[in-house]
This record gives sequence, structure tokens and C-alpha cells, in this order.
Amino acid sequence: MKTRLCRHRPSGRFISSLFTQELTVADLAFVVTTIAVFALVALIARGVTKL
Repeated sequence: MKTRLCRHRPSGRFISSLFTQELTVADLAFVVTTIAVFALVALIARGVTKL
């Protein structure tokens, strides 16, 4: 018995490519955020050492 969701889903290829693209964007955002946090910590540490 098919559920209502199966009838409204696009083809599997579209879902997998869209899902892969979302994962790539999420990974990129994670890497950029991590680098920004470490850069901020480095700047704070450098400022503290000058006190």
C-alpha cells in the first residue's frame, strides 16, 4: 500500500542531488565557521598578550 507522500515525491535522482548539494553547503559553512572561530580566538590571544 502506497502512502500519500510517495505520490508527491519527485524522482529519486532529484532528491539525491539536492540532498548532496545541501550537505556540501552545510560542510562548507561548518569549515568557514570553524576557521572564523579559530581566527577570533587567535586575535583575542594576541590582544591579551600585548596587555
